[in-house]
Amino acid sequence: MSRLRYFVRETLISLRRNVMMTIAGIMTVFISLMLFGGILVVVKAVDHGTSTWRHNVELEVWMDVKATGPQIATIKSELASDPQVKSASFVSHEKAWEIFKQIERGNHALLESVTPADLPVSFLVVPKDAKFTPAVAGRFTGRSGVHNVTTADKQIKALLHGIHILRAIFWAMAGVLLAASVFLIVNTIRLATYARRREIEVMKLVGASNWFVRVPFLAEGFVQGAIGAGLAFGGVFLLESWLGAVLARSKNLFSTFYLGTADAFFAGIIVLVIGISIGVLGSLIGIRRFLEA
Repeated sequence: MSRLRYFVRETLISLRRNVMMTIAGIMTVFISLMLFGGILVVVKAVDHGTSTWRHNVELEVWMDVKATGPQIATIKSELASDPQVKSASFVSHEKAWEIFKQIERGNHALLESVTPADLPVSFLVVPKDAKFTPAVAGRFTGRSGVHNVTTADKQIKALLHGIHILRAIFWAMAGVLLAASVFLIVNTIRLATYARRREIEVMKLVGASNWFVRVPFLAEGFVQGAIGAGLAFGGVFLLESWLGAVLARSKNLFSTFYLGTADAFFAGIIVLVIGISIGVLGSLIGIRRFLEA
């Protein structure tokens, strides 16, 4: 217990002694991880929105929530007999409900207020040739009982290409900022060890092990990384909430894009792990110069 108190006290002293460098390290970790987590959230939204297109589905026919049985049967029959349609898969209320539960996992209030009957059924349609997509979509757009038809046309392909480019740019920016975070933490730890070099020498002379000396500095890096990652974790959830609401209100090609609480939680956990790892790694590098391996 006395050792634990010593480690906590020394860590707090070191953090206060280099407060400006500590704040700079925390903010750099936060900004870089917020960008990193934001990329993960956007990538998840894109993956969800384009999942149907990745399986050769060129269009999806969405029925009205209140579409009648005969209206659904008519669309199903016409899709089955359409000479330009290769296949059409029916997504029932129950299947739509299963997808909805995956999206809103953890949002118990919303799940309790929605039933399978509140969700629309749809048809995932694969034309015999991609060139038939506009014609097939045009035949079913505006039909009785049909809410809308979404297609994977050239605009979507161009959008995805642009997203891939932006994703690569953001990954590069995040990588640079993460490297800067490590650099700042390394310098903070080096300043702390240099300021206490006499004390460290005395501790070594009286028999203190390298790890006993290292622990307060490792804890200092851990705290910096954890605080920055914790702020980024909260920022990722705020981003998911805002972006999810924007996508939910979308009536254009983004209407198939969505985000769930599970997506934000997944990105947040990755952000926390990376942030703590950055702090510990920076500390190890920073004290290596002053201590024997």
